[in-house]
Amino acid sequence: MPIEWSDLLIFIAAALTLNLTPGNDMMFVLGQSIKGGTRVGIAASLGIATGLLVHLALVAAGVAVILAEHPAVFDAIRYAGSAYLVWMAIKILRQPAVGLDANAKQRNSFAAWRDGVLVNVFNPKIVIFMFALLPPFIRPENGMPLLQLFILGMVFNVGGTLINFAVAIFSGGLGRLLARDARAALWFARTSAALFLILAARIALERK
Repeated sequence: MPIEWSDLLIFIAAALTLNLTPGNDMMFVLGQSIKGGTRVGIAASLGIATGLLVHLALVAAGVAVILAEHPAVFDAIRYAGSAYLVWMAIKILRQPAVGLDANAKQRNSFAAWRDGVLVNVFNPKIVIFMFALLPPFIRPENGMPLLQLFILGMVFNVGGTLINFAVAIFSGGLGRLLARDARAALWFARTSAALFLILAARIALERK
């Protein structure tokens, strides 16, 4: 194995600590699950996982260095992601106030997966974060550095996805228990939209 077990265990502990820290991805899954239920939240989690694979490929290609050296490119990407989240919040608020079960049928899993991919990919801070997190654990003397990078990236990705699954199951189940009428559904919609707007502001205002 190209990665020493001692290094891998240390990385797993660090990755789980970071994955358990509430962040943009967790907030997005929470908002999707509250509005659409567990199935939609899990689909959104898989979308985020797919987006992380894109970031991992970008780190391997060295794009993180380009983003770090060209702030205008970094800002353009994150502003695009922030605008997309605002559009999602507006779309949610414009929907009629119907029960959660009806909304879940309207909101298919592919759309939730797609939005998870786009929200994650349009957050360039993730690729820079991964560029800072992964390389210190890579030992060139062990050979196959790209394989080492892939293994570490997948460990981080799988851990985060499992935690997002747990968030989706909990918040989606809570939504099913509470959202049985239009008034409750309206409250859930506003809560979900507010989460997306907060997330949009965080992405737009956060610094590298």
